[in-house]
Amino acid sequence: MKHYDAIIIGAGQAGVPLAKKLALAGKKTAIIEKRMIGGTCINDGCTPTKAMITSARMAHQARKSGDLGIETGTVKVDFKKIMKRKDQIVAQFRKGAEDGLESTKGLTILMGTAKFTGEKELLITGKDGKEEKVSGELIFINTGAETAIPAIEGLPESHYLTSTTILELTAIPEHLVVIGGNYIGLEFGQMFSRFGSQVTIIEKSDRILAKEDQDVSESLTEILEKEKISILTSAKIKKVKVNGKSSLEVEVETKGKKSKFKATHILVAAGRTPQTRHLGLDACGVKTGEKGHILVNDKLETNVKGIYALGDVKGGPAFTHIAYNDYTIVYRNLIEGTDYSIKDRPVPYCMFTDPQLGRIGLSETEAQEKKLDYQVAVLPMSSVARGIETNETQGLMKAIVDTKSKKILGAAILASEGGEIVSVLQMAMEGGITYDRIRYCVFAHPTYSESLNNLFMKMED
Repeated sequence: MKHYDAIIIGAGQAGVPLAKKLALAGKKTAIIEKRMIGGTCINDGCTPTKAMITSARMAHQARKSGDLGIETGTVKVDFKKIMKRKDQIVAQFRKGAEDGLESTKGLTILMGTAKFTGEKELLITGKDGKEEKVSGELIFINTGAETAIPAIEGLPESHYLTSTTILELTAIPEHLVVIGGNYIGLEFGQMFSRFGSQVTIIEKSDRILAKEDQDVSESLTEILEKEKISILTSAKIKKVKVNGKSSLEVEVETKGKKSKFKATHILVAAGRTPQTRHLGLDACGVKTGEKGHILVNDKLETNVKGIYALGDVKGGPAFTHIAYNDYTIVYRNLIEGTDYSIKDRPVPYCMFTDPQLGRIGLSETEAQEKKLDYQVAVLPMSSVARGIETNETQGLMKAIVDTKSKKILGAAILASEGGEIVSVLQMAMEGGITYDRIRYCVFAHPTYSESLNNLFMKMED
């Protein structure tokens, strides 16, 4: 049995940089990966989807270019070229991650599936069936999450798609049904609608983006419905029937009423589940929660000393940048002797629909639930000069502030470049800059950020 100072299970956005840094710090390190270096983000998450979304947005911009006096004629979507570009970008990013690992001294890459056989012992099974046993002083679990498949009659026979398999399509679906009206489902739904698919989104809650404020949800619903995307809320698929190779009959119950319609493809985007089932955690004694997430403390250590969990597998906010931040906390604490914690860290995120939804801090709903003394400022993008000039007037800017301290508690920016705009507010929050200072701050004209002046003009002192 080979022994290492540190073993990382999963070469995702936390695992790769952590393995490199530990090895460079002089620790004999191994990283185990069962599939592809780079994890979900590079291979079938952020990188490929944002590349494809860019193509979809270009098609949409071309179709509405007449509004700006530019005639393009019929817009044609070359799906094969879109997918080839996506694959090239993924390959480029993956190779960069692979090269970084392979060139690091003291670091061993082990391809295969890992399973605990003891507290600090692992059995690695390669694709060829060959087995290898390893042990480590420190073990870091970075196995991520996978699509949760709902129990729907007929769904297993429907050749349903996930956020991974939909990236392998060779043709644009004629009618795509999306199960789930949240971040993943909405990004894919709008993307394929712009490529030419008929799209129906089915959401069990009474609105899409149920965790966001109602006005944000309603604004995006209006935007998507203008693009002829059908959105069914308070709805559940009861049954799927396969009729031939390319025809599905979908039975839906909406607010107690049943209806049927035909579709060609189903995308399951109703949540994700941690990849812990096959890790053999019973053998090492690591505890998990009700949904299978690994339980960790504020320093990301499990109940077993020396075993840590990073990224989506531990639950909490499931974002690439959170996984990366997990790595920085663990590394600095272990190697540099710091005392960083995941408690109270900022959790920004951006959904890359068009317009984007950039978010930071508390929503208005959360401020209400906490019974805080707060004020709300809302500015429609139709009142934003930059938005009018660029023909990007859909959506809104919204900020929640503390009435007494005037500090920003949170923001939702549903706008073109919403992720960039919300980052400005995040920096203000990090620095304790109050909204009244932003209201009279000098921003370059004409930019989207300049309209933060106008947003905070809405506040009552």
